[in-house]
Amino acid sequence: MSLLASAATKAIIALGSNLGDSRRMILDAMERLQTFSSEPILKSSLWQTLPVDCPSGSPKFVNAVACLVPRKAETPESLLAKLQSLEREFGRQEKKILNEPRPLDLDLIAFGNEVRLSPELILPHPRAHLRRFVLQPLSEIAPDLILPGHEKTVAKLLAELSADETVTRLDLLESR
Repeated sequence: MSLLASAATKAIIALGSNLGDSRRMILDAMERLQTFSSEPILKSSLWQTLPVDCPSGSPKFVNAVACLVPRKAETPESLLAKLQSLEREFGRQEKKILNEPRPLDLDLIAFGNEVRLSPELILPHPRAHLRRFVLQPLSEIAPDLILPGHEKTVAKLLAELSADETVTRLDLLESR
């Protein structure tokens, strides 16, 4: 039985990096995310994307998505705290400019069917369904997933996005 087919609560985490050795940062962060999961995590490929809503001149991103089963007694808030601690461990500084380049960005996209609307946490992530750099890797591991608050699958949401955002799987870039 796959992770997404099980009845357990799942947490979807989007990973991004556009500062330093982004590929290595994402791969290392995925290994660390495994420690937060009670089952083996599902991991997407790595994708290269142009920065979206970032300061002019920002470098390209490496993005991925992971799906984990949170350990017993984990809450969205406690998982968010762990993700933020991991970002700092990987060198993330307090923001000076909105969406500035960063060594590691971890966004909690969904935590089961939990809904949150607080200054610290909004669940499901309010823009995930609009972002190709989230939906493309997520569709690779969970195309039939329906994000909380939505009626369409991840694959359908992806198909309906405009083509103005480009994402390229990194192993395809390397084979050229």
